[in-house]
Amino acid sequence: MIALLALTLQGFAVDAGEVPQREARVKDIASIEGIRDNQLVGYGIVVGLQGTGDSQQTTFPTQTLAATLLRMGVSVPAASIRVQNLAAVFVEATLPPFARPGTKLDVTVSSAGDARSLEGGLLLMTPLYGADGKIYAQGQGPLVVGGYSVSVNGNTKQYNHPNTARVPYGAIVERGVPLDLEGRNKFSLLLNDADFRTAEAVSQAINRELGRQAAHALDSREIDLEVAHGEDVPELLAQVESVEVPVFPRAKVVVNERTGTVVIGGTVVLQPVSILHGGLAINVVSQFEVSQPNAFSSGGASQVVQQTRITARDKPVNRIELKQGATVDDLVRSLQTIGASARDVISILQAMKSAGALEAEIEVL
Repeated sequence: MIALLALTLQGFAVDAGEVPQREARVKDIASIEGIRDNQLVGYGIVVGLQGTGDSQQTTFPTQTLAATLLRMGVSVPAASIRVQNLAAVFVEATLPPFARPGTKLDVTVSSAGDARSLEGGLLLMTPLYGADGKIYAQGQGPLVVGGYSVSVNGNTKQYNHPNTARVPYGAIVERGVPLDLEGRNKFSLLLNDADFRTAEAVSQAINRELGRQAAHALDSREIDLEVAHGEDVPELLAQVESVEVPVFPRAKVVVNERTGTVVIGGTVVLQPVSILHGGLAINVVSQFEVSQPNAFSSGGASQVVQQTRITARDKPVNRIELKQGATVDDLVRSLQTIGASARDVISILQAMKSAGALEAEIEVL
């Protein structure tokens, strides 16, 4: 018989206008259209490894080495190269806005072959390309690995991920992304989370700060910002980004079924609902035993016998009562006190959402 977990939630109502609001700077909840990062990627080789590089079955590292040597005036056939101290890698970096030639960037290096570790390696000069196929930076330098891998006689000990490394300030910008602020008479602010109420609050707060009707909300995400004639644009943007505005976050519950993680927003509320949750646990264990014949018996033989054991365990009926004003956080805490697992909580929240008793958006990762 399946044990049932009974939960009764008493009815209550919360006015949307009574939900507590929080203050945030414009720069924390919005970005300026056009002022953005750009991703860079490149392909290169790491040398100086202590026998932990790509094996001979991975052919493209030796081809890359042969091409590199050829540019330096050394002609060596790729098929004749037998080395294990280099590894083919992909190099990634982020080009910030207003970066100029000479700006240094951090780069991340990841193995593209079957190298065991990048510890002690040196990244050779690697061009970093943008989405348009142009070179924007050059990466080079010693690697910083946050782990290690040691293998002796078939035994391996590994800590963290030794196939990914960082090169602090390992890239130098060769080409910047031009963005001229002077002469522009309009900018667009883009909210990170679309919300009509927040967009209107941002435009009103900016207008109060500037003392004129400079901002206008176009929709739930975009806000137009007009620049007055002769106004200093960097000073205007700095003033706008420092304005504190009330934000109204959307009620959301984020769950990760793979790890059993539940993250709950503070504005999530419940409607009257009763929950019955099954709690039957069945465990089947099979063991193999060897049956030997008696001593000095004739015609006997050893036999392998399978022993199967089945156990079933019912959880006792539990009752949880949430008072008026309770939130999902109160429900989760109550479930934890009776021993409910994280996956039990996730199942209950999803069922409550389907029943219309959970006033929040559930995002499953």
